Amino acid sequence: MSTENHSLTGQQINTVAPDYAYNERYINRELSILDFHLRVLEQAVDPLHPLLERLNFLLIFSRNLDEFFEIRVAGVMEELTLGNESHTPDGLTPKQVLEAISKTAHEAVERQYRILNDEILPKLREEDICFLRRGELTPAQSQWVKKYFQEQVAPVLTPISLDPAHPFPRLVNKSLNFVVTLDGKDAFGRQINFAVVPAPRSLPRVVRLPDELTDGKEHHVMLSAIIHEHVSDLFPGMTATGSYQFRVTRNADLELNEDVEDLAIALKGELSSRRFGRAVRLEVTQNCPKHIYNYLLEEFELDEHQLYKVDGPVNLARLLSNFKRPHLKYDSFTPVIPKVLKKSGSIFSAMKKQDILLHHPFESFSPVITLLREAARDPKVLAIKQTLYRSGPDSEIVQVLAEAARNGKEVTAVIELRARFDEESNIAVANLLQEAGAVVVYGIVGYKTHAKMILVIRRENDKLIRYAHLGTGNYHAGNARIYTDYGLLTTDKDLCEDVHRIFQELTGMGKMAKLKKLFHAPFTLHSQLLGFIDDEINHAKAGKEAHIIVKVNALTELQLINKLYEASAAGVKIDLIIRSICCLRPGLPGLSENIRVRSIVGRFLEHTRVFYFSNLGDAHIYCSSADWMNRNLFNRVEACFPIEDPALRKVIYQQGFLNYLKDNQRAWTLNGNGSWQRVQVQEGEKPHDSQEVLLEYYR
Repeated sequence: MSTENHSLTGQQINTVAPDYAYNERYINRELSILDFHLRVLEQAVDPLHPLLERLNFLLIFSRNLDEFFEIRVAGVMEELTLGNESHTPDGLTPKQVLEAISKTAHEAVERQYRILNDEILPKLREEDICFLRRGELTPAQSQWVKKYFQEQVAPVLTPISLDPAHPFPRLVNKSLNFVVTLDGKDAFGRQINFAVVPAPRSLPRVVRLPDELTDGKEHHVMLSAIIHEHVSDLFPGMTATGSYQFRVTRNADLELNEDVEDLAIALKGELSSRRFGRAVRLEVTQNCPKHIYNYLLEEFELDEHQLYKVDGPVNLARLLSNFKRPHLKYDSFTPVIPKVLKKSGSIFSAMKKQDILLHHPFESFSPVITLLREAARDPKVLAIKQTLYRSGPDSEIVQVLAEAARNGKEVTAVIELRARFDEESNIAVANLLQEAGAVVVYGIVGYKTHAKMILVIRRENDKLIRYAHLGTGNYHAGNARIYTDYGLLTTDKDLCEDVHRIFQELTGMGKMAKLKKLFHAPFTLHSQLLGFIDDEINHAKAGKEAHIIVKVNALTELQLINKLYEASAAGVKIDLIIRSICCLRPGLPGLSENIRVRSIVGRFLEHTRVFYFSNLGDAHIYCSSADWMNRNLFNRVEACFPIEDPALRKVIYQQGFLNYLKDNQRAWTLNGNGSWQRVQVQEGEKPHDSQEVLLEYYR
């Protein structure tokens, strides 16, 4: 292991390839994540996915794009507004980034609706799943829809006329709205030309018609179609001459003053502002007249580049309904329980026998809950400590922690209130646990607590024994069924002592904890990773085999990227499995020709963070809560833990690395020019779907 002292500032960047201009070595972060969303969109046309799953990928793309505009585009717009003309590492100014985003996003949205209208909806209709347009309704269905509008929809609608007494309303972020053109006078004799009708979020966006009106087929009507058909009923004595859907996306990032006295109270105040942040995108239907969308653009202070005209519903993210067609979905599977846990009477005895590796979603998340449940009810257990990043108040984990506190255990919960879009839920979790008697802390001001750790302290024969769980993913049972993650159950004394010291660091005050086996951000993780890469460089320079494999969600940190370039130039073989953002350019002669980058997009969201350094045959394998990003390495509390059991190391190497490197069904490779290319099965190769291989293995 190299002992070279590396700066933690992330500011000193070494020039490793003088033949390449600075901006030629990096891919723009925002454009890279947008490329990931495009790879998700392509799943909607992939015949390897069942039809309803293809529809789901289409909707996931909508949700991803929403967040991309709310956070990433909003951030670049803010830079432009502040007059920041500084270049990003790839050499682009904020204006250039926004122009590139606009071009790609407009093309992607147009493709999304073509896929919906030309492929998904016709294939659904072949399966008797229909979204009926107004002109397709039978008289009986039209009558039912009219009654539904009168009884279920109209009572909760609030039409707002636009006149000097009623200025344009403040509309909630991503809400479905209608701008209505009117003819005639209202009850007060006023000539009103425009009105806005917000659709309450309490109303379902997809309404299924009764079976007796459809011969038992799954026929649906969009809420937007129902409102369009009967919008005139909202304006008695007047005529609606036009009705057009629109939706505005707003800046949803939260800005908190680090000097706040109470983080929870400050967050509550900021959450309401998220709903009414600065507009960043306007969506309208294609039939919306130019004078109408120009009027809306002016109201939201947007230009035409931020306008998206769509051929269908403007809120696709809420299109999915509970379709009863199992054959159009993935086959169900039951995550397995490791044999060692099945054979043991309690999880404590199983953990004392050996380290236990859990690979979600293929293996069940239930052992993590079992650990907490047994701890909550075991009279020998004295204390439980846990970090929580995304866990709702209704989750079983939170309920068990509350039970443990009520049972007299010393429960400490380090809750990260600032987990994006889960702030309100996390405040509710904090309140629930506090009411149960747990000690709740919010971590370190200025640093998000992103580490995934549980520590249980149990008295056994007058000695205190520690049991720990460390993971790469959140303590969220729902996510554990759709995200790939690793978790380690261990009683290793050094690891458990390290976890204990990190909890002390989070809840108390003092100097940086000195750890024996764990690396943790923002202190030692970054420098240790650089040191591991340096070791492989030295091995390669000595003429020995050197290999690095990194599987993370994102790679953006420049010192690590430059160190990987240096390793490639020294002859180190480097395989990067990056789910989404990758700012490194592979395959550039003299710079990165020994680096391969691939991305796996499939049924499950790839979420494991795991690193391999060959180390002359005595490999280092580490799992972590951290991606290779500035925020994770310098602005968050993260934990990185070794896999030391030889059997478990072999499992990760074969299943977590080689398996994914063989994938030729769900894999994409990154080219040096920044483009992604779908991997094709080569002549003589067998199809290899990494996630299906794991499903079959664990079955």
